Amino acid sequence: MRRSKQEIMDKAKLDEILAGSEICRLSMLDGQLPYIIPVNYGYREGKIYIHSAPKGKKIELLLKNEQVCFEVEDTVEIVKGDEACDWSTRYRSVVGYATVEILSDESSKQEGLEVIMAQHGAPELVDFDPGNMKRMVIIKLTIVSVTGKQSSNWDHTF
Repeated sequence: MRRSKQEIMDKAKLDEILAGSEICRLSMLDGQLPYIIPVNYGYREGKIYIHSAPKGKKIELLLKNEQVCFEVEDTVEIVKGDEACDWSTRYRSVVGYATVEILSDESSKQEGLEVIMAQHGAPELVDFDPGNMKRMVIIKLTIVSVTGKQSSNWDHTF
């Protein structure tokens, strides 16, 4: 990382960002081209859970290559200045690599959905419609490596 002073090395802070954010950008390979999509997700113990339809471009790409890159950011704020070059951004973000497993059994889907609901503030909502459960899969990302970065003005504000 070019600006090593901005690197987040504390695992607790990395986990805080992953557990506190709502959107994950998932990047896959589509032949020789990158393909990226925003998804809501849940994070727990080094794993990211995403719900998905069992068919579609995302699933097709993941079946071809189980390695992905992902990005999550915490609070992002544009800080306006009086002149163009006085503007900045306050942020914390995480970029990582993971391997993917597509889960289709009922207990794994239940567990993944519980993690997702907890991430979004509703840990008590764990009774999922059986019809909906049959029409979905859970994509489980097992994190292989992760790095974090925060803006140089982060600690002055948050």
